[in-house]
Amino acid sequence: MKKRLIVAMTGASGAVYGVRLLQQLARIGNCESHLVMSSSGLMTAGHELGMGRNDIEALADVVHNARDIGASIASGSFRCDGMAVAPCSMRTLAAIATGLADNLITRAADVMLKERRKLVLLARETPLNLVHLRNMTAATEAGAIVLPPVPAFYNHPQTVDDIVDHTVGRVLDLFDIDHEGLVGRWQGLRADAAAN
Repeated sequence: MKKRLIVAMTGASGAVYGVRLLQQLARIGNCESHLVMSSSGLMTAGHELGMGRNDIEALADVVHNARDIGASIASGSFRCDGMAVAPCSMRTLAAIATGLADNLITRAADVMLKERRKLVLLARETPLNLVHLRNMTAATEAGAIVLPPVPAFYNHPQTVDDIVDHTVGRVLDLFDIDHEGLVGRWQGLRADAAAN
């Protein structure tokens, strides 16, 4: 049976994470992707990736307008495996943490929390102030998973794509979606490395 995953893109830097997630879901082929993108998310994708609305929407199986609060994904009766907000702006994080369901992204996220489904937030900001940290805590206490796209260096990434793919692979892992080779799995220290 196909999985269903909602992918939301907001205006934080890191549009590549949402795009790469959609690309991988399309490549894997056993998951129906539902895209919802804020106007700021579209603007950021244009600036960072040179991609327009049609380019990004073509990657998804179903596209929802962020202003359409009556969309299918706004209801708990819509069956899905969860939602990833990639990237997640601090504005969106704050709205999710406080239950402010004022657009389709934050409403769908609120649905994930109330239905006890997985909600993964690729929170993108640095440095973090106390408000950001408290919102991350509140979102976590409500049931979300905060997954900042922090590079892992133990797998010796050679390119920016390697770093992005590792994070996207970790997101797919959280939803139990099989993928090939995106994540360098930790095998433990080799005996010769441990001796140094």
